[in-house]
Parts: sequence; structure tokens; C-alpha cells
Amino acid sequence: MALTYTQYTLEKLELLLKALDYKVRYEKGSFKTGACVIESSRVVVVNKFSTIESKILSLVTLLQQIQVDESLLDEKQIAFLASLKQTTLQL
Repeated sequence: MALTYTQYTLEKLELLLKALDYKVRYEKGSFKTGACVIESSRVVVVNKFSTIESKILSLVTLLQQIQVDESLLDEKQIAFLASLKQTTLQL
């Protein structure tokens, strides 16, 4: 799947994380990556000064790494997640 770097894609990723009971926050920070998960919580902090491409890549990378309870998702979200897990990321 070719990932498009648009606001719509970013919103789909945010909705997917929300369905998985994660909260996405955009803040400035001293972290070097585009996003991080606050230790032992379900809060994802995204660098608000990153480009949209970097924000999307950061969230996709995160989704590829975390354990996902698919019972929280609908069929479209499961299909979207499956396509994300097969995506090779490049900037």
C-alpha cells in the first residue's frame, strides 16, 4: 500500500489510535523522534513542529510496534491496520 502524506491519512491514524484507547497529543518537546509513547500509559506525544510526513511516519511506526487488540476495531480499521503493518516506510 502506498501511503499518502495528507491530513486525511493523519486523521485516520489518530482515529485508529483512539479506537485502541490511545490519546494523541501534539506538543513541542526535546525528543528527537517525531512521536513517543509516554512510558506505561496510552498517551502518544507527537512533535507538533514536525512535517505532516514525519507525523504520519511516526504514528505508522508506532502502530507497527505496539500490541493491538483487534476486538476494539471495526472491519475497515482492521484492514487499514493490516495494510500499515505491510507498509515499508520511507521519507
